[in-house]
Amino acid sequence: MAHDAAVSPFAPKAIPEVPVIDGVRFAACEAGIKYRNRKDLMIAVMDEGTTAAGVLTQSKTCSAPVLWCRDSLKSGKARVLVVNSGNSNAFTGKKGRDAVALTAEFAMKAVGCAKDEVYLASTGVIGEPLEAGKFAHLLDGLAKAAKPDAWADTARAIMTTDTFPKLVTRTATIGGVPVTINGFCKGAGMIAPDMATMLCFIFTDAAIAAPALQSLLAAGAQTSFNCMTVDGDTSTSDTMLMFATGKAAARGQKPVTSAGDPALADFTAKAHDLMRELAQLVAKDGEGLSKFVTIEIAGAESDKAARTIGLSIANSPLVKTAIAGEDPNWGRVVMAVGKAGEAADRDKLAIWFGPHLVAKDGERAPSYSEETVAAYMKNGELTIKVDLGLGAGKSTIWTCDLTHGYISVNADYRS
Repeated sequence: MAHDAAVSPFAPKAIPEVPVIDGVRFAACEAGIKYRNRKDLMIAVMDEGTTAAGVLTQSKTCSAPVLWCRDSLKSGKARVLVVNSGNSNAFTGKKGRDAVALTAEFAMKAVGCAKDEVYLASTGVIGEPLEAGKFAHLLDGLAKAAKPDAWADTARAIMTTDTFPKLVTRTATIGGVPVTINGFCKGAGMIAPDMATMLCFIFTDAAIAAPALQSLLAAGAQTSFNCMTVDGDTSTSDTMLMFATGKAAARGQKPVTSAGDPALADFTAKAHDLMRELAQLVAKDGEGLSKFVTIEIAGAESDKAARTIGLSIANSPLVKTAIAGEDPNWGRVVMAVGKAGEAADRDKLAIWFGPHLVAKDGERAPSYSEETVAAYMKNGELTIKVDLGLGAGKSTIWTCDLTHGYISVNADYRS
């Protein structure tokens, strides 16, 4: 029997208030796709002139909505986004393609736009046909009811096993003109993103051409969502989309056409910071977690090698269960470094748990105290640092521990 998971110990005390963004409105409702008494369908309606960018799962068994978005992104334009939870419309064959086409048809009519201005995303169970006919007719009413301030409802509507909505805002300047960036995402399990997180949607009133938006979004994914893992499993549905309504142009912002434009520097930094916070919120809501873990890798041959080693540690069930059991078993970190397939020299390796040096020069550190490090492991937030002593490559990875709660959530998922 499925049950609601306890709320993550890292859930924020309150959902943050985010400012409205000129040019986009939202609405959400209960469509009864899988869940009862909770919103599971949302729409975002964007004004004409909105540009779009996206990064999508690299899974070879990706969902029908991912394929749809891949086509729509070629236009670089957007007018409407429709997202449902409870069913991922993945591995559903012709029925999946038909469900996407039907949803898009109703979305086009609801806002009066072209086919390539429609974006779709679905999250939930894989392999179950999505009966779009049971909810597509709701889109017209949702589009009419959409409001600029319905961020919290919308962020909740895309949740599956998440225990809290993930919503973040930043303010940036482009050529001295202030612009707003808001983003929300979902994800708690089947999380080892490969180009995107499970679902993430970012909106801004900045005037930025689609190619420049695409460039900064892809770069941001590499140091945010692609550096976060819950369980090492890449979803069939990973979708991150960014929409720029361009409304700041009316306030004097000169439209940006190139990612290399110096005027975009502050916006890029703030957008990437927003993505990192969203990625950390996903790791802080990992299914059944009790610990949030930051893994810092330094001294690798390259940044890419550092990321690979960091993910090897973060995805190791042996490392994750030791953390859950508050056991300072640094030997499991040594194991994970060694199996990563990147250059490593046992006799140059150094490992810290928090501020405590536990291993150095190929053996246990002389200063190591089991009692001291075991006490550190009782903290809710932990840092593991590894220095390979080989080069300048570095990376930071965020993850969580692996508890009995993770097994319970996933054993019951389809019940």
